Amino acid sequence: MIRYSCFFALAMVLLFSACAKIDDPDPAEDALALSWPEIADKSTQSLITQFWNEEGYFNYGSNASDLTFHYWPNAHAMDVLIDAYQRTQNKAYMAYFDTWFAGVKVKNGNTYYNNFYDDMEWNALTMLRLYDVTKDEKYLAVVVDLWRDIIAAWTEQYAGGGISWAKDMMYSKNACSNGPASILAARLYKVTQDKQYLDWALKIYNWQKDVLFNRATGAVYDNINGKTDVVNTVALTYNQGTFLGTAVELFDITGDLLYIHDGQKIANFTITKCIDASRNVLRNEGTGDNGLFKGIFIRYFVLFLKKEGIHPDYRKKFENFLKNNAKLAWREGTIPQLLRFGPSWTEPMVGETQLTSQASAAMLFEGIANYMK
Repeated sequence: MIRYSCFFALAMVLLFSACAKIDDPDPAEDALALSWPEIADKSTQSLITQFWNEEGYFNYGSNASDLTFHYWPNAHAMDVLIDAYQRTQNKAYMAYFDTWFAGVKVKNGNTYYNNFYDDMEWNALTMLRLYDVTKDEKYLAVVVDLWRDIIAAWTEQYAGGGISWAKDMMYSKNACSNGPASILAARLYKVTQDKQYLDWALKIYNWQKDVLFNRATGAVYDNINGKTDVVNTVALTYNQGTFLGTAVELFDITGDLLYIHDGQKIANFTITKCIDASRNVLRNEGTGDNGLFKGIFIRYFVLFLKKEGIHPDYRKKFENFLKNNAKLAWREGTIPQLLRFGPSWTEPMVGETQLTSQASAAMLFEGIANYMK
């Protein structure tokens, strides 16, 4: 499989993307024919119907157009099914849990380990969610095992700390390997009450805040090259999302409003700078791995919105933005008879699509259905 760097510059996308705040329309009165739970049901079922492989994983292409296995997108596709189960309590979704758990290991070379630390982090986060909804210890055991491998990537030789991106690029300290790691550490603390995990969550978050975060603007920078100390300042939606996600987890644990203030800044930057300003919608960041980025931001954006302490003006702006993205994606981002989604939420997908983009849209609809209930 082709592995795209999580510091891919997206130069052409950024050229046409928003660089300034705009007035946000209130879409509340603009009703849809279906409710958000009905839309979420349809989008999640479409993900299963068009991508599930009976060998226990999600194909990369819709309708068997690409049967290859991609490790980290599989975690996000399974997250959608977990979302649907938590929202509906429909046990039909649970039928996929164990099959997926076994299948991804086989397809990944009979192991859950991977060269990319972020890929292992995503799968560990999904497995920890599976543990949360099933209380089956086998999921937690794998998470703890993966954590031991992940935390070995913290090295102060390069950039003074941080989790490396890949085992063959230990000098590259990326937002995409530190944000999910700190979320994972915080959630492991919640599950186990073992303080070592909280210590790691704080340590990783504070390192990222010092090195890869612009405290003035809310931008999360993509990576620092530990050999040169050059910071790649491109801001991608999924990196914004995972740093936001850690702020949510640390607020849950500590009650410190500092994390809500961090979250407001991170979220506001994302919805004013990482958008197509003509439609007030998250921008098209490309196909392949990049197709997942928007959905990851939405996942943690929704979790943030569910917290108390957000300034009312920010909350209204954030809620309107979420509604606008979901309505545009449902009305304009797909052909209703096909329910396939591409990397743009304002243009229908023509032809087959990729798991990344489909899962991203499904995360959007499950997220708003969960938030608006």
